[in-house]
Amino acid sequence: MQTYEEDILAWSNEQASLLRAGRFDLLDIAHIAEEIEDVGKSEQRELAGRMAVLLAHLLKWSYQPGRRGSSWQRTIRAQRHAIALRLKRTPSLKAMLREADWWEEIWADAVTAAIAETGLDSFPDDCPWPHTQILAPDWLPE
Repeated sequence: MQTYEEDILAWSNEQASLLRAGRFDLLDIAHIAEEIEDVGKSEQRELAGRMAVLLAHLLKWSYQPGRRGSSWQRTIRAQRHAIALRLKRTPSLKAMLREADWWEEIWADAVTAAIAETGLDSFPDDCPWPHTQILAPDWLPE
């Protein structure tokens, strides 16, 4: 048997085969549980990353009106689309949109990115827009 630490890919294929064969007595339950939890965390990280990119572009749009362009619009549109798909495929992620701590973290990431990309440092401490507006397909801050 392949161990989790030696080769995770070989281990995962072996565990899947054992599951399909009904060989539950041979399963590495602790690591399987860990990997299942990691799948959920991966979904959360993807949502957080996409939201931070979206917010950073909305900040740039708001604070640099002279630099607005189709590239920023495409990024905003693409992130909104990807977020909407993620929320549709994994509805339990919607609960994160109601968590103040999550928004604080995402906002901090977005502001950090916006500062790095613009050189500006006058962004608000808290997100000024509700998530419904942020995710609205045609909304842009003015």
